[in-house]
Amino acid sequence: MPLYALTYGGEIERGKELIDIILASAGEFTRFEELGLSPTAVDLGFFQLKWYSLAYLAGILIGYWYLTRLIKEPGAPLARRHADDFIFYATLGIILGGRLGYIFFYNPSILQNPADIFKVWQGGMSLHGGALGVILALWWFTKREKLNFLRVCDYVACVIPFGLLFGRLANFVNGELWGRATDVPWAIVFTQTAAGDTPRHPSQLYEASLEGLLMFIILFFLFWKTNARYKPGFLMGIAALDYGIARFVVEFFRQPDQQLAWLVEQTGLSMGQWLTMPMILLGAWLVFTSSGRQKKLESAAGDKSVA
Repeated sequence: MPLYALTYGGEIERGKELIDIILASAGEFTRFEELGLSPTAVDLGFFQLKWYSLAYLAGILIGYWYLTRLIKEPGAPLARRHADDFIFYATLGIILGGRLGYIFFYNPSILQNPADIFKVWQGGMSLHGGALGVILALWWFTKREKLNFLRVCDYVACVIPFGLLFGRLANFVNGELWGRATDVPWAIVFTQTAAGDTPRHPSQLYEASLEGLLMFIILFFLFWKTNARYKPGFLMGIAALDYGIARFVVEFFRQPDQQLAWLVEQTGLSMGQWLTMPMILLGAWLVFTSSGRQKKLESAAGDKSVA
């Protein structure tokens, strides 16, 4: 593995010294195999069910259940029948967008063998791509059903943390997307992977906490305890800001993709950080302009419900 992948700016010599120090005390840290985790949840010999697949399934099903609870509140921008129909399009958006996003953003070499595009069981899904896929599915769905796009996005944003939380936990169970070399007390040695014997940040858990749990808590409070759901785009903007800022920060602790180490060396930022910048800007714009859209919504509704 290139040494410059372990430090920003290609500071190879300092990276060597850091690794030597960390390796000297590697025996003091938790080794991944000691946790007793396996990527396979069910193994029947002729059939295997992976935790990663269950994470996607749980995120979609629990997200759907929570969405049906949200739309029971006054002023919902969609009915139960809309939620029932949308779950299908959202699933397609997540899978297709996530896979294509990974290919185009992180690993274009897959295009050299088109058959590999469909081998999602071999890994390679982009959250940015999945988010874009869901947004496109939302745009098409709301246009077809004549629904308010931004208000529906706000409700969907509230269920996104489930998928992020379960997905990052599955990454940890798989021992993938591990962090940079470190000597913090909670470092983990992902021995069974290309990470080798170097203790690393469990960056998957950082992301699960910030992108999943923290986002859910913030959106839960705003939806149930404030009038945020009546400000079109506000909740979606908060979700984009939370994810964008959390991902940007965690990338400093997460090992960059090996095939994109050149980007870190040349720019000082990883692909994940570059992709979050538009998300942060969009989120800030949605939040700061939401009050104006609320006034228009109330004016159009008159003395009727703002739904």
